[in-house]
Amino acid sequence: MKQKRIVSVLLVVVLCIVSFTGCLGSSNSLSKEEIKKGTVSTGISCHDPQIIIGADGLYYMTGSHQVLASSSDLYNWDYIANGSNMFSNIFKGDMDAFSFVGKNSDGGYSIWASNIYYNKVMKKYLMYFCTTSSDIQSNLCLAQADSPEGPYEYVTKFLYSGWDKNTVEQTNVKSILGEDADLTRYFEYGGYDKDLWPNCIDPAVFEDADGNMWLTYGSWSGGIFALQLDPSTGLPIHTDEVSDTTDPYFGTRIAGGGIHAIEGPYIDYNENSGYYYLFVSYGSLQSDGGYQIRQFRSRDVTGPYVDAKGNTLEDQEDYSNYGVKMMGNYTLPSLDVTYMAPGGQSIFTNEDGSKYIVYHQRFNDGTEYHEPRIHQMFLNEDDWYTIAPFEVDETVTSQSGHSDWDVDGTYYILNHGIDVGNLINEAVECTLKGGNISSEEDAFTGTYTMENGSDFATFTLDGVAYKGVFLDMADEAGNQTRVFTAVGDNNQTIWAIQYLKE
Repeated sequence: MKQKRIVSVLLVVVLCIVSFTGCLGSSNSLSKEEIKKGTVSTGISCHDPQIIIGADGLYYMTGSHQVLASSSDLYNWDYIANGSNMFSNIFKGDMDAFSFVGKNSDGGYSIWASNIYYNKVMKKYLMYFCTTSSDIQSNLCLAQADSPEGPYEYVTKFLYSGWDKNTVEQTNVKSILGEDADLTRYFEYGGYDKDLWPNCIDPAVFEDADGNMWLTYGSWSGGIFALQLDPSTGLPIHTDEVSDTTDPYFGTRIAGGGIHAIEGPYIDYNENSGYYYLFVSYGSLQSDGGYQIRQFRSRDVTGPYVDAKGNTLEDQEDYSNYGVKMMGNYTLPSLDVTYMAPGGQSIFTNEDGSKYIVYHQRFNDGTEYHEPRIHQMFLNEDDWYTIAPFEVDETVTSQSGHSDWDVDGTYYILNHGIDVGNLINEAVECTLKGGNISSEEDAFTGTYTMENGSDFATFTLDGVAYKGVFLDMADEAGNQTRVFTAVGDNNQTIWAIQYLKE
């Protein structure tokens, strides 16, 4: 991988309780006035981004609105398609992809949340995407190509939502369930019951521990669902199973329901932890809509998916209290613009096995402009993912650790909280010294400990233990930083950032 800059990640080996005297301490920290400010730009705009590695070794990113781009280094991106030219035939003939959903409110055609998967059986790059025209009338669709750069040939639409007694004949529901199937469970007062059943958008393909293909999808409405796919066709395997959570047409509901603001699911299996991790976006996607990234996990592909408190997400009215909040709106001393509404996330595994979260980022600049962001993720000692605070090109880890670190000094601690709203979380200046954490006006007080022989550490703040890792990395303005990123058993994430003197 070509490097824009080299980010070194050093892992810590210290005794269980750190009792440094602070001989380096805050003298190794930049003052607030010395911290450089800046941001990075990927050079493209891609909503709901997803990345794969092509057979040619290049990285390919796709997302909503017919965006397709490539990169050799995960940092500099060039458009292949931007609003057109991603498909070879989707707007030709009878335009089957839009025959059910029709035009959107602007008089155009919506193509959202494209997701690419290389099917080894079909020897094709499959693109899953959705077409939609309302808050519920949507289709999941399939296209294919011989290379990740396309163009993609539209194949079929395979899952419908938003149908009622009058429009069900326009769908494939009866061909799958049977002409005489009892459809009453899908209706409320003759219309589609969107409290219980999904909106067929935001598809994402993943593999289970045995290499089987699965699809997760859903937005607001009846929640997040999962279906197994047939590798010979790339299309769903429908079963006869019927229960409170399983449906022969839509699959298994794994989270949400009750028309709550939860969407954009992505599932990734980690063979080291043995967990399936479900990532979703909460809130509304506008810059002031409280968009944010949450995390659940399960030992089984169809759930139950739980958060750090051990709770499952169903249709609870207080849904904002469920799920590990990985990031929301925030600002840091080195950012020259406030970061707003991160979401539309996916997970990318690099060739060396490192995991990255890919998402779109809006800004507090008076517009709805957005860019993709790519941050490395790390598992803490309880096997919860936590995100590096800054975008990186490449990280180098050392499992042996370094016992000569002095982590004492001035840090800026940011708690991402648990709310769903337009609150901007700000970092608080704190001091780490001799195992203790302090700040002016006691905004954060507590202790920190280092795990012997590993990169793990724990901050205990106001009685809550946040478990995570220390890293050394460059930030987006070019400052060298030492950071701590961690998850608490209260479903909240903290970042602690020390800006280092070079």
